[in-house]
Amino acid sequence: MIDFRTAPERYRHWRLTLNGAVATLALDVDPEGGINPGYELKLNSYDLGVDIELNDAVQRLRFEHPEVGAVILTSANERVFCAGANIGMLSASSHAHKVNFCKFTNETRLALEDASAHSRQTYICAINGPCAGGGYELALAADHLILIDDGASSVSLPEIPLLAVLPGTGGLTRLVDKRSVRRDRADFFCTVEEGVRGKRALEWNLVDEIVPRSKWQDAVMARAGAMAAASDRPAGAAGIELSPLKRTIEGERIEYSHLACVIDRELMAAHITVRAPAATPPTEIAAIHSEGAAFWPLAVARELEDLIFHLRFNECEIGTWLMRTEGESEYVAAADAVLATHASDWLVREITLYIKRTLKRLDLSARSIFAFIEPGSCFTGTLLELALAADRIYMLDGAFDGDNRPPATIRMTPANFGSYPMANGLSRLESRFFGDPAALAQVEPETGRALNAIAAERLGLVTFAPDDIDWQDETRIAVEERAAFSPDALTGMEASLRFAGPETMESKIFSRLSAWQNWIFQRPNAVGAEGTLKLYGSGQRPRFDRERV
Repeated sequence: MIDFRTAPERYRHWRLTLNGAVATLALDVDPEGGINPGYELKLNSYDLGVDIELNDAVQRLRFEHPEVGAVILTSANERVFCAGANIGMLSASSHAHKVNFCKFTNETRLALEDASAHSRQTYICAINGPCAGGGYELALAADHLILIDDGASSVSLPEIPLLAVLPGTGGLTRLVDKRSVRRDRADFFCTVEEGVRGKRALEWNLVDEIVPRSKWQDAVMARAGAMAAASDRPAGAAGIELSPLKRTIEGERIEYSHLACVIDRELMAAHITVRAPAATPPTEIAAIHSEGAAFWPLAVARELEDLIFHLRFNECEIGTWLMRTEGESEYVAAADAVLATHASDWLVREITLYIKRTLKRLDLSARSIFAFIEPGSCFTGTLLELALAADRIYMLDGAFDGDNRPPATIRMTPANFGSYPMANGLSRLESRFFGDPAALAQVEPETGRALNAIAAERLGLVTFAPDDIDWQDETRIAVEERAAFSPDALTGMEASLRFAGPETMESKIFSRLSAWQNWIFQRPNAVGAEGTLKLYGSGQRPRFDRERV
């Protein structure tokens, strides 16, 4: 089982050092430290284990080190920055693992950009050696790229000429969308194994700055210092510790402090229940800081993120996630109000951004997601986003026979109107009602009101509102039907339907690039017996199917 829980004292591949407002993350991959046996992580190449540590470090820099305004990404090895994703790992991995690996690395690169854009924690990539493939894609996620000009160091995306696959972590998209590299130059760049060095790399905007080796350290630190000085991160604030997540797995039940998951292998479904806070959350900012990682909005986001990782990588055949909530709506609404009241505080800002990123992971999960809204639930505000992220929403009209609890309601809060945008840049309500501004306008005045099933259905906020007589049959058939369909077709359908409206660099990375890479990873030219990934390093030339379709 792959475990995503880690901490700096357990890192094998990254060195995190702090120097006032500047932090340095140096890549120093342990060749023997692969997350799976059977390959060696040569030349600072990476696998999922390396990226799990990077993801953890990025989160900790945001929460545990509010004084840090700039982060230097570099290599601890003098003559190589990073050779990208490890080829032996790609060759030995299942298709599902390769696709999930690409998704995770993409999400981590986007988290770097999110930190720069919204937390004012600017990333600088100091490329102090050859930088290839996924290594350059990691660099492209930074705001400023500095290349050492020593006649040997280069940047490259050699996936197509060398491996018959695509740069799978946003490289193509960032070249033309983020860095505005001219398309003919990008074409040339992506088809030469050796890449581009020095002045040409600067002229083509593949890097922002070149520096000779003799001035390297001073130039990198000066640039980082200037960027840190421009940040609004609070120099004198104390961070909070991201304490280890408490999780138990017993049989088919996974239990956290604020959520639980029960696997139904016969239906290939995961029943996920997210619980509201047990009491009104603290309202004073000092108390929120004092609670730290135990503050409910942050705690529940961390737990949900960990569960998403676990289900994606360790439970690939569990194709349907059934979302439920449990507890007092008032407490959830109060938590949203607290986040809104203290939105300018650095920690509250980070918590809100963390929730946003976690909800995006839900959107991007290749699983059917249904929300079941029943008596005792609390789909309010932030937790209503779980339902709005679902492919269908079923809400019980009334109560079950013998159940004395009041009928279920849902409630919108201001958090549903822009706090947690999707990859397409729209709120989930805007995406839901895309092309129908009248429907969206009809919904917004209902903010704060408890809406029963009939009202919610009338407003278009739920898909179906069966009564207790029809509930069991309708929901059972929906889940059984999902288990009978092709997982590939469902993945394609859901990913296509979830992101209506405008395209962004982020949505392009997932909707276009990921889809193409997914397909190419199954093609014989890449993974067949005579394909490039299988023969890489053997001295044999791959045999390609030359037909283009």
